[in-house]
Amino acid sequence: MNSPSRYVIREQGKPGSLEYRAFFFDHTEKKVSPWHDIPLSAGNGLLNFVVEIPKYTSAKMEAATDEPYTPIKQDTKNGKLRYLPNKIQWNYGFFPQTWEDPSYSNAEIGGAFGDNDPVDVVEIGQRSAIIGEVMKVKPLAAFALIDDGELDWKIIVISADDPKAALVNDEKDVEKYFPGTLRAIRDWYRDYKIPDGKPANKFGFDNKAVGKIYALKVIRETNQLWKNLMTRFASAGRLSLL
Repeated sequence: MNSPSRYVIREQGKPGSLEYRAFFFDHTEKKVSPWHDIPLSAGNGLLNFVVEIPKYTSAKMEAATDEPYTPIKQDTKNGKLRYLPNKIQWNYGFFPQTWEDPSYSNAEIGGAFGDNDPVDVVEIGQRSAIIGEVMKVKPLAAFALIDDGELDWKIIVISADDPKAALVNDEKDVEKYFPGTLRAIRDWYRDYKIPDGKPANKFGFDNKAVGKIYALKVIRETNQLWKNLMTRFASAGRLSLL
């Protein structure tokens, strides 16, 4: 599968199966990890964002952080493939070279610990991406989601190629040019586990989005935590560093 980015995605197994994996290769045909090998910075203040779940889809795709080269696969529960209860309305994925350290407690958010994954990203542009696409994006805002007691940041971004990208630079611009979007994102992540019989999720900062400056702070901190992981300063546990 060709991606609009400079990386090539090669699929193994049939989509919608337990065996499905999407592996990444660079321009030299070298297999790479989308988590560890794709740089966080895309230059000119932009960041690289790896798409796991394209907008208007429901298969719960994720980077297999415990497998070599961390390919994208469909999440499972009790041996069965997982699907979101409703199709997601935005492109969803993660920032490479970031990590929410499960031993790191955030005092500003009730002492919650990280969820042991790269930082999640919600892209609000108009185009539907594809699985494995690497998009250049502008950070705009963030929600401090508390999911099963763990801190699970959701960074709100827009593709640099979106027609409205030049107009949108922070959370105030999101409200102006994408009215109701921040509330819709918050409500979606608050409620998406309710159909599974779980309670609504909670958020830090009085359930409000924090702005671009704080979002950039989160990105810098989690990039440093990833560096600690890769240099073995932090325990990897079952995570793959390849």
